[in-house]
Amino acid sequence: MSVSGPDFEDMVNNAPCGYVTLHPNGRIEHVNPTLLAWSGHPADQMVGKRFTDFLTMPGRIYYETHIAPLLRMQGFFNEFAIDMVTAAGEPLHMIANANERRDADGKLLLIRLALIKATDRRRYEQELLAGRELAIAAERATQEVLLLEHETSELREQFIAVLGHDLRNPLASISAGARLLGRTVQNEKEQQIVAMMQTTVMRMASMIDNVLDFARGRLGGGITLEYDAKGPLEPVLAQVIDELRLASPGRVIEFEFAVDGPVNCDRIRIGQLLSNLLGNAVTHGTANKPITVHAETRNGLFELWVANAGEAIPQTVMDKLFEPFFRGKARASKQGLGLGLYIASQIAKAHGGALTVASTPAETRFSFSMPLA
Repeated sequence: MSVSGPDFEDMVNNAPCGYVTLHPNGRIEHVNPTLLAWSGHPADQMVGKRFTDFLTMPGRIYYETHIAPLLRMQGFFNEFAIDMVTAAGEPLHMIANANERRDADGKLLLIRLALIKATDRRRYEQELLAGRELAIAAERATQEVLLLEHETSELREQFIAVLGHDLRNPLASISAGARLLGRTVQNEKEQQIVAMMQTTVMRMASMIDNVLDFARGRLGGGITLEYDAKGPLEPVLAQVIDELRLASPGRVIEFEFAVDGPVNCDRIRIGQLLSNLLGNAVTHGTANKPITVHAETRNGLFELWVANAGEAIPQTVMDKLFEPFFRGKARASKQGLGLGLYIASQIAKAHGGALTVASTPAETRFSFSMPLA
């Protein structure tokens, strides 16, 4: 089926490639503006003349002895090179496709030639090759990234394993030694030394937990949770409070629990969150004022907050409280790694909740809230 009509002619006239329509006798019937612009010949000088008149001598011989006979035999000819001559007498290297249009009786009506510049064709082929090379390079880069990610994953696991093992084992030995010494103390001075050792062990254990969680989060592992809704949560919270009381002799820590039902959460992580908040309150709160811990379930939420008296937190500090390695003003002996509040906020997020802070001259309160469902 042939294509013709006004729409086709409009497409031909506006095409980015050259089009020539020939009568059966080989004379030009129509040339589109693109080919006229390339050749520099005006339309009135091309229409009515033979197409071969605008070819170089080698091109004319090639067309008449090779292209035209095959075109008559098969009705089309794809991808042949032909050289035209511009109005300035310069050769114009072209790549052409030709096809015939015949009536129902097989009579030849016209021949259409579609032409593109050979330079455009070469550029197109070069672009294809360049695109293929880019695709190959991108695939190699992707494979290298995947390999690097795999190596990073293995390195992360090795790093976390070594960090946990090599730091916790010596600490466990110190803790065991402190407990043994505690059974044989003879006077108050020795008791104070043992208590100080146990306090230091607890503080170091908390720091190690925070460092491990930070490493997992930043190296791609994230904070993992093991949900458990069995049994009450209050004993877990009370144990954390007892540990902080032991680690901070003389500090008053009051608590009030109103947890009516089970809380589906990671108990160890919630204990770690509370420990970090209490450690922050001990470090920054007024020493002779009590620290208050409150936990309750209401309106489908579990809420836990820790409050302490002391100076209000400046807004410039509030904006950075939950950033890693940020440390507010504290005595040098009380300075930690600056990861406690950051890890607490990450635990809150992992539970689908949030950790917020409100601070006034009367009280600073860190509040954790998570949905029960």
